[in-house]
Amino acid sequence: MHRLTPEEARRVAVRAQLLDARRPTDLVRAVERLAVLQIDPTSAVAPSADLVAWSRLGASYSPADLTRAVEVDRSLTELVAMIRPTSELPVHLGLSGLGAHPNTQRWLKVNDRFRRNLLARLRADGPLLSRDLDDTSVELWDSAGWNANRNITRMLELMVMRGEVAVAARQGRQRVFDVASRVYPPGTKPLPDAEARVRRDELRLRALGIARATGTVLPGEPGTVGWAGEPAVVEGVDGEWRVDPAQLGLPFTGRTALLSPFDRLVHDRARLRDLFGFEYALEMYKPAAKRRWGYYALPVLHGDRLVGKLDAKADRKAGVLRVSALHEDVWFTKAMRADVHAEVDALAGWLGLRRI
Repeated sequence: MHRLTPEEARRVAVRAQLLDARRPTDLVRAVERLAVLQIDPTSAVAPSADLVAWSRLGASYSPADLTRAVEVDRSLTELVAMIRPTSELPVHLGLSGLGAHPNTQRWLKVNDRFRRNLLARLRADGPLLSRDLDDTSVELWDSAGWNANRNITRMLELMVMRGEVAVAARQGRQRVFDVASRVYPPGTKPLPDAEARVRRDELRLRALGIARATGTVLPGEPGTVGWAGEPAVVEGVDGEWRVDPAQLGLPFTGRTALLSPFDRLVHDRARLRDLFGFEYALEMYKPAAKRRWGYYALPVLHGDRLVGKLDAKADRKAGVLRVSALHEDVWFTKAMRADVHAEVDALAGWLGLRRI
């Protein structure tokens, strides 16, 4: 049982997420370490996947690098709204959320001819946008959410989970689909379920450094790691953790970073509270009058602590990055404030905007 101070636990988490002073220099290797980049189209500052990559790689990163890695080199792959290393596809195919929910399985069975029609059209004419395909379903997809009656999109997503179809590219925000055999490396097959789950948990723990074995199910990529790694306790924090032993005992030099609201360091709010004592919520779905920190406030990392939130918005028409507020959760020293301002200027420069 490893016994960690809160400071040691935070440093493990920050270093695992490539947010210490030793910046990575290669996008694909960085994503291999992070395990996943979450796709979110909100671009109040920049799309989340790009913002996460920039916060690690700095000014050397260009969004074109990510597009090239996904659509040309195929070293990265989009799978269920996540960008993952292509080398780890066998782990995630089959573990993507299809499950055995009776309603989903029944809908697939009833619409099997519809599925085969889509597959045949993609084989013949792909890659294609979903709007280029014909809806031959015999039963509508029934959902209380925004997916209701979006039969083509839902079937394509389920076929992606089954490894039959893949996202080959994007046109703006629209996904371009093709048969998986033309997108994935030859011979790509899912690992057996038990083996895949073990490997998935190992990858998650390597990316997070320290995490709970089990916990609340979160949308997207959960922050739990099963029995990967070794057991640990954190001084002053209840319960047991799992820690990557390769992350222990290493030197640490921190830096200042501005994080996407979807960054894996802040994704699990319970972990965020336990390890960093940091309160955060994405407020873009709240009425303006009820927001405390801003529409798309960026968490501010300084060393091994999360110290505030930056309320900023990219006004591309005006050519400026508008900074409305810098919320200080702790008292900022003169040096801290200078570091944060320098990082804001770096963000504006990367975006090609002038800071206001």
